[in-house]
Amino acid sequence: MLYLHKKTLGLLICTGLGLTVYVWKHVGPSGGNSLPSQEEAHLLQWISQYQNTVDESGVRVKEEIAWLALNVCSCIADKESFRLPFSNWIFPRVNAHNLDNAFLESRSDPEKVKVHRAQEYSSFQKRSYTAANGLIVAEANSPLQYPTQGVVVRPLKTIILPGSDHSLNTALGTFDVAAIVEGVSLKGENENHMTLSSPNLSTLNKQLSLVTYTNTVFHPRTAENVEFGTEDHRSFFTIKIQHKRTPKLYNSGHQGEYNISALVTLATKTFLRYDKLRDLINSVRKYYPTVTIVIADDNQHPQPVTGPYIEQYFMPFGKGWFAGRNLAVSQVTTKYVLWVDDDFYFTSNTKLEKMVDILEKTTLDLVGGAVREVTGYTATYRHTISVEDGGEEGDCLHIRTGHHHTIQGFPNCVVADAVINFFMGRTDKVREVGFNPRLARHAHLEFFIDGLGLLHIASCSDVIVNHASKIKLPWAKTDTEKKYDKFRYSFNTEDNELFNEVFYFTDRFKCMTSQ
Repeated sequence: MLYLHKKTLGLLICTGLGLTVYVWKHVGPSGGNSLPSQEEAHLLQWISQYQNTVDESGVRVKEEIAWLALNVCSCIADKESFRLPFSNWIFPRVNAHNLDNAFLESRSDPEKVKVHRAQEYSSFQKRSYTAANGLIVAEANSPLQYPTQGVVVRPLKTIILPGSDHSLNTALGTFDVAAIVEGVSLKGENENHMTLSSPNLSTLNKQLSLVTYTNTVFHPRTAENVEFGTEDHRSFFTIKIQHKRTPKLYNSGHQGEYNISALVTLATKTFLRYDKLRDLINSVRKYYPTVTIVIADDNQHPQPVTGPYIEQYFMPFGKGWFAGRNLAVSQVTTKYVLWVDDDFYFTSNTKLEKMVDILEKTTLDLVGGAVREVTGYTATYRHTISVEDGGEEGDCLHIRTGHHHTIQGFPNCVVADAVINFFMGRTDKVREVGFNPRLARHAHLEFFIDGLGLLHIASCSDVIVNHASKIKLPWAKTDTEKKYDKFRYSFNTEDNELFNEVFYFTDRFKCMTSQ
């Protein structure tokens, strides 16, 4: 979380000690300084296919680019040439974790687990894959005119097909014509195969513009490839079969200036820290007196937290972090939800209007802010996340500190894949991703990994919330604080196995690298 500030402090320390700092090598997305042998073998095999034609056809393989398309991933840790004091602090190394080995070695029948995971993945593909996911390449110089995308029909409904030709074939519907043009011969009306012919091209084209497609096999979300062609040519286009998506609109009465109370609900989860929670509420009320605060509470002996615009929901004891997030977010009725930890507190720098402004003016789904520690350091905890295809054994997950690019019009904001524990998001999008309730005490990045491809995320450094001090001498801690530390910071073998299971089985990763 404090990566940038730790780096600066570490450089000063090393300079003062007169130490020589070396630069770690980061080459390639895997974090290693060379291609792994398996990837080299695949690359050489791929290049060899063109070896004999390079001179004749002018094809020159760019190895540094070509190997990226090889659909093979691996997780490689950075090698440590030698160790210096604070070196990991200054130049964080890429660590690698083989999830398959870590998870399977604790199973009594690892092969059975692998088969089960493969079956689950196959089922997932069947549920999520449609013809619209398939690759269709239109051959060069085809005389056929046809739609390549954008054809959508509601389940069991009818549409007119734009610009099709001669012979059509379908599996999930039937063809017909909205009107009959004189001089055109039709065969197969109201069937899944129809042919059209005419000696006059303009007459045929007129009839083609009146061809209809009716979906006959109900499915709420699928697609099919329609085949059409002449005697010499054959082509395909995709028809999406789906209900029209119902929008989720929020009547916040927004006109002119942002009404934060109508647009934003603050959500938090509390456990054994009622004193910190009350400090948070008091600080929020100083700047936003009418914003609704939703509290998820899984304390063993819950205490009522009362006051205007406060909703407290009780859970079974120790139900956990992500379960509490799910509960709190489920009760939000405003367009946006602001997540804060119960030991944060607002200051004059906590301008929610800035977060709302970027969400209102862009297509972003979620915006993270910054957290200022009692030491004065301000952290944004920005990460990029990527997944590489890895074949039957699973994919590779890569997590790096950093961001992608600055957002135009918002110079203090950048695009990232994961942000800090202080963020505002579109309520419906946050619910769509959800939080894995099995992750009870240690979790954060898991939400953003689940949201990869679903959430468009930004991080803004000019919206700051303060973090209550955690610096306290052991003998000065209360019994409640000691109990909290025991729950929060313990990490046992069972927790380890759960994380390996979530990443290996649920998310189907075989390994991961992180910085």
